[in-house]
Amino acid sequence: MVGGGGSPAVPRSADVAQLAGVSRKTVSRVLNNEPYVSDAVRQRVLEAAEELGYRLNNAARALASGRTRSIGVVALGTAGYGTASLLVAIEKAVRDSGYALRVVSTLDGEPDDIARAVDSLLEQGVDGIIVSEPVIEGEVSVRVDVPVLFLGAPSAFGGPRAVTAGVGADLLARAATDHLLDLGHQTVHHLAGPLRWYAARDRVEGWRAALAARGRHQPPLVEGDWSADSGYLAGRELAADPEVTAVFVSGDDMAIGLIHALTEAGRRVPHDVSVVGFDGNPVFAHVTPPLTTVRQPFDAAAGDGLRLLVHAIEKPDTQMPPASDPPVELVVRGSTAPPPSSPS
Repeated sequence: MVGGGGSPAVPRSADVAQLAGVSRKTVSRVLNNEPYVSDAVRQRVLEAAEELGYRLNNAARALASGRTRSIGVVALGTAGYGTASLLVAIEKAVRDSGYALRVVSTLDGEPDDIARAVDSLLEQGVDGIIVSEPVIEGEVSVRVDVPVLFLGAPSAFGGPRAVTAGVGADLLARAATDHLLDLGHQTVHHLAGPLRWYAARDRVEGWRAALAARGRHQPPLVEGDWSADSGYLAGRELAADPEVTAVFVSGDDMAIGLIHALTEAGRRVPHDVSVVGFDGNPVFAHVTPPLTTVRQPFDAAAGDGLRLLVHAIEKPDTQMPPASDPPVELVVRGSTAPPPSSPS
């Protein structure tokens, strides 16, 4: 497409409509992510827009709608597998919802850090905010005038519409513990993450619930810090107790450190001690022994949370739809087996 001066003309929505064989109103609906457009038509319009290099004028759209079509995320500034994977899943869900993403990271999730991050996002004019697994329990002193999604934690501050969505950590922890009990272990020890994290507490609750449901003894809790080093130190402690035959670990990295310490102490995994991790890091399918783990449903949790947040943004005067239960997936590999006293 060339203008009179020989330079490429800027494509218009009318050009997209003509190429896609639809009305300009349909193009507007698709590019504004409005309902009542079939998937086939939506795809045709998006392909036409891509072919023509058409980009909707975000500033004009914001002026017309009062929205910037952007969502802000308060994330933990860590490269840990679980935290990073959840952020990637959030990014995909936001993009699929037709919104732009703006991220502000905190170093340790302290209330003051979260408040500063939220204020920064509000200054950027976001339509909604996601708070992804804040670490510290406590009140966050911030005033918010947009909907907020708390993903993996309870509401830490209010707003016009605060919604919560879980990752099912307690159910995953219960499945991991039940797996070990089903193999014949009399009880299951637990290496927890740092208990100031909501995620670690949820896993502790699932472990306790599984033991209580079967009337099993609850051993003393051991606390790590998510690192393989802390798993190794805990493993040295647990290896000295001959009664330990099964351990549910709150993170895959800690589980690998624990297995290292058990093996070093002459406690074979899984022949003497069975170990289940948590997260589902695919790398640990290739260690010796391959790690049994529960896989966090990052995509499902982020997608369901975004569905609720977008509803709160776009339909503020309607009833909030119910949240969906995240899937529970146990990945059984080579680090679990019946206890040594059980017949083979």
